Amino acid sequence: MKYRSKVRSSEWIAFLYFAYLAAVCWLRGLPISRRLLVTAVSLAAAAAIWAFAASPPIIRDWMPVPYILVGYYLTGRLFVAPSEALESWLIGWDRRLLGDPTTRFATWPGWVVGYFDLVYTFCFLLLPGGFLALAATGRSALANHYWTMVVTADFGAFAPLSVFQTRPPWMLEARPVLADRSVHRLASYMVQNATIRVNTFPSGHVAVSLAIALALIGTMPLAGGIFLALALSIGMGCVIGRYHYAVDVVTGAALAILVWAGVRMCGV
Repeated sequence: MKYRSKVRSSEWIAFLYFAYLAAVCWLRGLPISRRLLVTAVSLAAAAAIWAFAASPPIIRDWMPVPYILVGYYLTGRLFVAPSEALESWLIGWDRRLLGDPTTRFATWPGWVVGYFDLVYTFCFLLLPGGFLALAATGRSALANHYWTMVVTADFGAFAPLSVFQTRPPWMLEARPVLADRSVHRLASYMVQNATIRVNTFPSGHVAVSLAIALALIGTMPLAGGIFLALALSIGMGCVIGRYHYAVDVVTGAALAILVWAGVRMCGV
């Protein structure tokens, strides 16, 4: 049985993003092997998006999760060399706002900084968690609205990496002084071994988590409020653990709000 309907806006955005990756990798100073890898995976992902647009809703509604994961790791392959001038500018703003960011939160209770580290570490669970909240309450019809918000915010945060290439603060600074070291060690291990190990400006963590909250809050105020609190916690965790610069967090939040306004204006 065929389920083909018109391609959703969330699918078009993912499709166009992979087309962007396939093109932009040839404009960067990448080794030919990496250019071919990015191109091949991008084209395969674009083909998969088109193919799964004909799948049953129970499959189609969840497919943005792998699209986002593939897009994230593939975007990391565009990194060539850091812009030290941009890194200095980002660090400069952190010092203006926080003083010494590595010791700024040293006096905060261990359970507080541990909470922020923990929420940041497992923020990837919000991605399927937000849609699960919709599906579990019979609101699967809002799948395209939800994923349009999330995919646009996510890829909107990833896309600038092809131009603005920086290393995360944890790679450039001393280890932050925090009262809770065990959770921070876990978070640092995850960041160093399960991520692309480069900085996204704006912060994808903040943009996506806030987009999820904004996508839910109109129809599910309680769930949306919970996800909003988690999004704010993730933003704090980004800075406290030195996973992101403060400017990344602010621009990530601004991106999510712009996406929310744009989606609302378009009536998706």
